[in-house]
This record gives sequence, structure tokens and C-alpha cells, in this order.
Amino acid sequence: MDFPNTMRLFVSLEPPPEALQPVADAVVELGRVPGVRWSPPSRWHVTLAFLGDLDDDDVRRLAPPLRSAVAAAGPVRLRLAGTGTFGTSVLWAGVAGDVERLSSLAAGVAGAARAAGLGLEERPYRPHVTLARAAGRGGAGALGQLADQLAGVRGPTWTAVEARLVRSHTSDGRYEVLEHLPLLPPA
Repeated sequence: MDFPNTMRLFVSLEPPPEALQPVADAVVELGRVPGVRWSPPSRWHVTLAFLGDLDDDDVRRLAPPLRSAVAAAGPVRLRLAGTGTFGTSVLWAGVAGDVERLSSLAAGVAGAARAAGLGLEERPYRPHVTLARAAGRGGAGALGQLADQLAGVRGPTWTAVEARLVRSHTSDGRYEVLEHLPLLPPA
């Protein structure tokens, strides 16, 4: 695997389009909201760990323990359900289902990163999909109202069978999957 010199990376699960559709439809119905920047559904994901800016050597050290940690976790059944905010800056959709196994997977990914010598921020894992961010005057106040309006939206259950090591290109907002990491079923 060939990696660029320095890159901003995270590990995530990507819900299939049909799992996102009810939430995406509800967001379209809300339309434009002044001061709110919606994230397109093509960028929606469940982050397991934000790894930060890494170089090639970091990624080479990370890859083996990351593959092992993800493979050991096995598939996880999830669905999008509920909404909320992180302060006044982020609107999110919640994740329901086998959240205990999901949290264990996230802890395994974080443990793999630490085993590779990466310093990760210590904070509780809160599974979610970021839907929007406040982006100007009025946006901060609007997010709470949007969370209330979207609170009843639920997506269908889906099974995550792989995690992804993803590079975030901050210059153009593009995501690039560097590696597909299978969540292997128990033997």
C-alpha cells in the first residue's frame, strides 16, 4: 500500500444508502436553513476514531494492529435513530442497535492506534453521524430546533461488515478510502 507523506485520517463505518435514505429525505424536506451548512449524505459515516495528521511511517505501524482489531470485532447491526447536538456547533443523527459491540469496536480501534504509538484524545465514545454544522449567524440557534424536527426519523437496520481507513482531504472536502477493513464473523 502506498500512502502520501502526511494525511488527516479517521476510521469509520459507512452506512449503506438505504440506511441513510429516511434521514436524507427528512433533511431535504427541511431545505436551506440560514447559518447551517448541511453535510451531503455521501459524506455521512460513523466515526470509530479520529487519528489526526499522520505520516507514512505512522500508517505502516498502524495498519497491522488496526486490521487485527477490526477483524476480531465481527459484524455489527446498527440503525440511525434520533438526533441531537454537540453544543451549538454540530447537529447529529444517533446510532442505535448493537451499540455495546460498536463501542467495543471503537475501543479496539483506539487501542490499535495507541499500540502503534499514536496519541489519541481520551474522550467517551459517542456514536453518531454528523448531519450539519453551524456556519454563521443564526446557525447555532437553529441546530437545536432542527434536532427537535428530526428527532422521530429512523432508518432501517443494517449490518456493518467492514470498517474503513479514510483520508480527509481538507482542501476540497473529499474523502478517500485508503483501506477496507473486514469485520470478520466469529469462527
